[in-house]
Amino acid sequence: MPSLDDTVTDRLRAVVIVLLVSGVGLGVGVALVVALSLGLTARGVEPSPVTFLVISLVSVQGVAFGGVALSYLRLRDRSLRSLGVRLPSIREVLIVVGGYAAALVAAVVGSIVVSVTGAPAGENQVSEFASTDPTVLLWLIPASILLIGPGEELLFRGIVQGRLRETFAAVPGVVLASALFAAIHYVALTGGAGGRLVTVGVLFFPALVFGGVYELTDNLVVPSLVHGAYNATLFAFAYLAIRLSESGGLPEQGASVVVVVTAALPG
Repeated sequence: MPSLDDTVTDRLRAVVIVLLVSGVGLGVGVALVVALSLGLTARGVEPSPVTFLVISLVSVQGVAFGGVALSYLRLRDRSLRSLGVRLPSIREVLIVVGGYAAALVAAVVGSIVVSVTGAPAGENQVSEFASTDPTVLLWLIPASILLIGPGEELLFRGIVQGRLRETFAAVPGVVLASALFAAIHYVALTGGAGGRLVTVGVLFFPALVFGGVYELTDNLVVPSLVHGAYNATLFAFAYLAIRLSESGGLPEQGASVVVVVTAALPG
């Protein structure tokens, strides 16, 4: 049985490792986005909002998160199957449905609380682009299921939460992974530190759901589906809300809730 000092050392090592892995994933993604954007500009092509979002999603959620996760697995001589990648069973499909509903409730309730209290919320690229071109949100609906959900879950649930669970119990492991997942979105937000933290706080609760369903099933496909469907629904809801707001069919209070919700989405 390991000593207390050994346990503390192992846990600190796990925390440092997941911080490094997350930081490298984000750093590689940002570097790719900057390089590709500069490359297009150098060729005389000014990226449109849709083009920039495509570049960002493919670079960060796809190449960077996926590449860093797979590289980590290779370093540890592990395969993708070790993360529990398999077709969901009937029980797991039911967990997907329940997790999807729980994540939506968590996000909407948190956003309503923020809106009612008048706390400032940060904004990200998605909400900024959507304010000038709402059709951007339509592109993000399929991207959520095909790229955003799987890419983020591979890194933050498969690698980060999986590594933490090697030394932490279920609850602290899920909480720490969810906190890191939410915090990583801070850099994608604009506005003051307080507003960014409010938005990160809203995102933390759906993240707990993603971590919880992975803990229950040990199948990475389950949180990927929950996360993808959750994002896709909020993007669709945001699109409809913006259109209704433009036509005067959505009260100002409802519009402010949409702003908080979309601010907590990837971008």
